[in-house]
Amino acid sequence: MTTFENEHRAVSAAPVDAIVRHLSAEVTVVLGDCRDLLPLECDAVITDPPYGMKWNAKGRIGRPSSVATAGGVYGRDWGGILGDDKPFDPALLLALGKPLVTWGANHYASRLPDAPGWLIWDKKRGGTAGKGFSGSDCELAWCSETGDCTAIFCLYWDGFRRDCEVGQHFHPTQKPVALMAWCMERAKVPEGGLVLDPYMGSGTTGIACIRTGRRFFGVEIDPRYFDAACERLTRELAQGDLFLG
Repeated sequence: MTTFENEHRAVSAAPVDAIVRHLSAEVTVVLGDCRDLLPLECDAVITDPPYGMKWNAKGRIGRPSSVATAGGVYGRDWGGILGDDKPFDPALLLALGKPLVTWGANHYASRLPDAPGWLIWDKKRGGTAGKGFSGSDCELAWCSETGDCTAIFCLYWDGFRRDCEVGQHFHPTQKPVALMAWCMERAKVPEGGLVLDPYMGSGTTGIACIRTGRRFFGVEIDPRYFDAACERLTRELAQGDLFLG
């Protein structure tokens, strides 16, 4: 069975309340629970799942956040992230047997195979910038393709202060597009390959796919972020059409 056939088999098996949108020949997104869709055929999985940090509108429950005084994260009260109130189990992702990059993996490392190398996002330039922000200096991802190499990606991302995408706040735990594109290189995803993000959020992984010539299949359970992802991805696809005209 081809990747295309597998993709549509999984969509046809989705619950009746799932919403499927084919935004282009290369980009498909689903509003639903990824657990109802998996397994899905793909070339790689690149994702940032909820991992039990109990995010609420003002930050993380039980841990004060300096951004709370500004009226929420990025000046907004986002509400809770669905699925973030319990520990994350990566078993379904591992069972796919595909190259996998999963962020926040230090919080569920005991449920992952031992990794000789990790991906590190240094978002504070070695911790010397952005004093007064309570977030972590870096974030960690488990990658099945690292071999014996730990790789570091440096991109300043400190609350409102960023090296890129300034003012573009679509999700409280949003990642930079450049970071997700880098993840695809580390996971050795071929050009034209199909990338699955079962916890799509606001669609950042999909934008990285469009910009790097890869196909994308995203799943998001929260209608707010699904709508945001559709808008972002549609806008990104239109940008590409401008250059083709």
